[in-house]
This record gives sequence, structure tokens and C-alpha cells, in this order.
Amino acid sequence: MSPDLRTSVGEVQLRSPVLTAAGTSGYGDELAGYGDLSQLGAVVTKSLAAFAWEGNAPPRVVASGTHMLNAVGLAGPGVLAWRENYLPALLQRGAAVVGSIWGRNVAEFTDAARAMRGADIVALEVNASCPNLEDRSHIFAHSASATAQIVSASREAGVPLWVKLSPNTPDLVAIASAALEAGAQALVLVNTVLGLAIDIESRTAALGNGGGGLSGPGLLPVALRAVYDCREAFASTPIVGVGGISSGEDAVAMLMAGANALEVGTASFANPRAAWIIQKGLEEWMQRHQVHSVNDIVGAAHG
Repeated sequence: MSPDLRTSVGEVQLRSPVLTAAGTSGYGDELAGYGDLSQLGAVVTKSLAAFAWEGNAPPRVVASGTHMLNAVGLAGPGVLAWRENYLPALLQRGAAVVGSIWGRNVAEFTDAARAMRGADIVALEVNASCPNLEDRSHIFAHSASATAQIVSASREAGVPLWVKLSPNTPDLVAIASAALEAGAQALVLVNTVLGLAIDIESRTAALGNGGGGLSGPGLLPVALRAVYDCREAFASTPIVGVGGISSGEDAVAMLMAGANALEVGTASFANPRAAWIIQKGLEEWMQRHQVHSVNDIVGAAHG
């Protein structure tokens, strides 16, 4: 008998714990040529504002060994254009869809969430790792009060809210607590870590925006620690783990750290089939170890 991969993130029921990560699988059904989107837990769309946004100056992505630095700058067509031009293809594929929004101030999060109202999505991921223009461009996710404000604003969407937090703060648990009190149903842990690459020939930063967000295998221990610490602090809070997952064994570790589900990101750039390969690897590990349900190993590392 095949293991039971079903899980839940709060009130959201998922057929699998393996999701795509925002920004790594496009806006719509771009990955459909590599696997059946309906077999994944959900597709998390690239983060969208209420308006179209061009993003940062190129170059926007650079390799750093087995890792990736990006400074794309949240480019996108805007929520309403996405709903019209991209969401229908995802739904036709039978995918469960998690929307994702961003903004530069609280009002823009309100606008983006309101534009998502009525969309056929199972949840909304609030990308808190954005600069707050009303606070000298400090990142929302580095402040408990600012994070609470954008979560509260995002309730306009009328769907379950997941808040995606940053690892670049020593106050992660306190910020997570503020997000939950403001109405987030789940924590998504974590976003990229801050990084920089230098072009030694031109003697300049390799990215057009200077620094960027580092992702890839090395992020896994950071993400595991964040998930573990938040599971210790919030015993029953739904958690989605993301960062550096590139194998079925990595997925097992994330679940054992306390995640109810997980997102596959940068691995999909190296191999667009990564999410399905990781899901199959998770299933095979469970079969070898006679684990009948994903829920049997969630939080297992906590004893």
C-alpha cells in the first residue's frame, strides 16, 4: 500500500506536503510539461502586487557555486492581470493554487489582498520580506509590528493567510507570534538569506541591484532551525518549511523539524521536475521505513 501523503495546513487540506515555492515556478502552468500539477500539494504563484511592476535592473540572477543569488525585485503583471491570464491555466490543470502578494506599504498589501478576493485559491501567502517605504525601507519581516500590520491588511482577501518570514533577524519567533496574533493561520519559513556576489573582472557587484537573496542547498540548515524553533514555540501552529530542499531525505528532515508541508524552490531551476522527484523520494523513504502517513513524522525530531 502506498503511503498516505495527505496533510493539512490549518483548514487547507492538501493531497501532498510538497508544494512549489513562490518565484520558482512562474505565474501559471509553466511546469506542466514536466509533471502533473494536480499531484502536488499546491502551486504557489510568484508574488504579485496590486499593480504591474518591472522589478530591478539586470542582471537579476547569478550563480554562486551550487547556490543562486537573485535580485529580481518582485517583477510581475499585477494581481488582476494574473487572475485573467495565468490563473485559469493552473485551475484547468487541476492544481491547488496558493496566491502570493507583496507591497511597499500597508495600503499596497491591502490593495493586493482585495484584488485577490474571489480568486479560486486555497490560501494567500503574504510575502513579508519586502522593504517598507514608510519605515526607511526596513524589511516588514524584520519588525513584529510591521508584520502584524500587513497580515491584518491582507485579511481583505477572505482566504486563509500564510505569512512568509525572513531568516535575517534574531527575532523570528517574536515576529511569528505577532503575525499569528494578527490573523495568520500558518507560518512559511523561510525566505532567502542576504548575500552578495562580486564580478572580479569588472570589480563590481554581479547583480544590478548590488546584493540579493541567496538560495540553494546551504539554506536548508537555516530553514530547519527556523522551523524547529517555531515548532517549539507554537506547538499546534501550521508551518510550511522552505529553503534548500533538493531530495526526498531533505523533505523528511523538514517534516521532522516540525513542518506540516514544504515548498521546493531553487532545485526547480536546476531540474524543473524537482518537486515531483522530491515527492517520489519522500514516498520511497516512507515505504522503506514503514511510515504509513506523513503526519506520523511531522515534528518527530522534537521527541
